[in-house]
Amino acid sequence: MKIGIIGAGGNTRLRHIPGFQAIDDVEVVAVCNRSTASAQKVADEFGIPRVVERADDIIHANDIDAICIGTWPYMHHPLTLASLNAGKHVLTEARMAMNLVEAREMLSAAQASDKVSMIVPAPFYLKFEPTILEMLSSGYFGDLLEIHVIGLGGMYNPEAPLQWRQRRDLSGNNIMSMGILNESVRRYAGHEKSVMAHGRIFTTSRMDTETSSMGTVDIPESLGIICEMASGATAVYHISTVAHLGENSSMMFHGTKGSFRYKDGNAFIADRGDRDWQPLEIPENKQGGWRVEQEFVEAVRDGKPVTHTSFEDGVKYMEFTEAVQISMREDRRVELPLLT
Repeated sequence: MKIGIIGAGGNTRLRHIPGFQAIDDVEVVAVCNRSTASAQKVADEFGIPRVVERADDIIHANDIDAICIGTWPYMHHPLTLASLNAGKHVLTEARMAMNLVEAREMLSAAQASDKVSMIVPAPFYLKFEPTILEMLSSGYFGDLLEIHVIGLGGMYNPEAPLQWRQRRDLSGNNIMSMGILNESVRRYAGHEKSVMAHGRIFTTSRMDTETSSMGTVDIPESLGIICEMASGATAVYHISTVAHLGENSSMMFHGTKGSFRYKDGNAFIADRGDRDWQPLEIPENKQGGWRVEQEFVEAVRDGKPVTHTSFEDGVKYMEFTEAVQISMREDRRVELPLLT
């Protein structure tokens, strides 16, 4: 199985390329990046035999079976559609797309194709996920009542340069870690019934180091979301990039019989009678983990279903993202699912 890389960003270099290269009979044969020089650097680092200047040279290469898209979100939609149309299997980096319209078009193209399509999943707490899901299914925690999601980090620094995550023309409707946190939450708690959101931008322009001119910041630096879940539970998100020493990537789920919590890479549980959180210890043979590249290859080779993360799941979190944008723009509660 031969794979081409379009966009060799940090996660692609850290996980995808070495992940594919560790699988028997899988070869990364070509790479295309923002510049030929940066692509050559990646090729040299990982022993990739071919560097190309244009994404089309990978998409239409006869010797490439699958494409890993590691670009920023603004390229996911056109590259995915072109790759599927060219008969290539697709693994695209998260977030899925710029907006819900693009996500739905990507799903339609995937459904019309006989090729595998998959999104790089939220990686949070995969080690504990199988056990927690089993406990939820068995009723250990009862019915979920409250969900609290905290993603506070960064620091207020108006002098810091503009980056792509602060630009809607590159990130679309995606805001900070909102999408990746929502993808994680919905694995345990299902879909939202309604959304209310408020966002703030504290520094509206920053220096763009690529153009040596001031650029506009048009993605919030602070975001609060209140959701009514379809199950009846309430979910509250607080996300920020200006909260120095804030609690980050923390999730708490409170049920009628007990609670579980993810914090600092660990999982904790509490029964109703407990006065403190108890660490959740899981035997090694029951632990989950990162196996994105293996799952993609198994889906292509063996027809195994995609669990982390399908295009159907991606459309769901992009719908949540769209609802958040509507709520902020129109200052109102937004009902889900969105009909248009």
